[in-house]
Amino acid sequence: MIWEAAAAQLAEQVTYRSSPWRSIVARTPRHKFVPQWWEIADGQWTLREPDNEEEWYRAAYADRSLITRVGRIHADCASSDVHPTGRPTSSATLPSLTVQMFEHARMEESDELLDIGTGSGYGTALAARLLGADAVKSVDVDSYLVEAARDRLAAVGPKPTVQTVDATGPLPFQAGQFDRIVATVSVRSVPPSWLHVLCPGGRLVTTIAGTSLLITAEKQDDGSAKGRVEWGRAGFMHTRHGADYPPGLSGLLAAAHDQEGEDVTTGPYPVIDVANAWDLDSMLSLTAPDIEHAYREEGDRRIAVMAHADGSWARASAVGTERPTVHQGGPRRLWDLLDEVRTYWLSHGELPVRGARVTIKPDGTTVLDRAGWHVKLTA
Repeated sequence: MIWEAAAAQLAEQVTYRSSPWRSIVARTPRHKFVPQWWEIADGQWTLREPDNEEEWYRAAYADRSLITRVGRIHADCASSDVHPTGRPTSSATLPSLTVQMFEHARMEESDELLDIGTGSGYGTALAARLLGADAVKSVDVDSYLVEAARDRLAAVGPKPTVQTVDATGPLPFQAGQFDRIVATVSVRSVPPSWLHVLCPGGRLVTTIAGTSLLITAEKQDDGSAKGRVEWGRAGFMHTRHGADYPPGLSGLLAAAHDQEGEDVTTGPYPVIDVANAWDLDSMLSLTAPDIEHAYREEGDRRIAVMAHADGSWARASAVGTERPTVHQGGPRRLWDLLDEVRTYWLSHGELPVRGARVTIKPDGTTVLDRAGWHVKLTA
């Protein structure tokens, strides 16, 4: 198998026939950006080192994300006997989502682009082939990723500027320098520095952390930006400030599987795997951010657990779709918050998050509103 044939098949899969991205995907060697990657095997992260080109191309030209960093360990620098723990901290985004983000940006060949979240560098390469290397600037918080992407970009042709920058803080660019900003990392609220370097009329595409919500917005003359939550779904890793994310709540989640609740009630709705119920999880994350979830099935019994860093926790358990027994503890009743969202959904026929209007103030405060519902997101 030659990589050009695999790339052409990928291009047909992830673009429409007249898309300007079709020929670009077809002639960009994605495998060069992912020489090794991590996969979950038997419950642990295991390094994948392709034994031959066919295996390499099969993974690289599939429409899937490839995890390139877990915790602090880069796949590039690891050996097969290493099994990292923790959360994924970088990946080569699935190509269809990369193209989707760029299509939402509505880029034209005269535009200058700020690409936030260099990652493997593959998306940066696609953008540079459309706009030209001089028109693309890319930033990532991870200095190793930046150096690796810079080398790989140079090897395949385009050489855009790639810099190590924490994009949640000040950016090393001029005010109004960019026509487009596309972020393949998620943020709770839009950093004010993004609006600062976006020109009036410029377009921003990003996702809200902890949700599958993709927002687009155009900068106004007063320095704010206005747009909408798109109907499509997208999910990216949260921006981070250091080498890894803070520790998660695995201990609290594990404890919640067994302990007796301060409140024990019968819930009105069946147990659900919240993290995989995208709209429900997104709505809950907007109103009560930073809840972590666990879900398992034991035969016909479903068990869902929720936890928050403030010490709140909940566990719901039931057979099939029966009403669950719900145990809750800590300062808040997390399952009750979930049930409030589900009640809204049933009462209104939909959740208001998709299609909501978006207003981003110059200080980054982001407001979503639709049909009398609104939520304010701040850093």
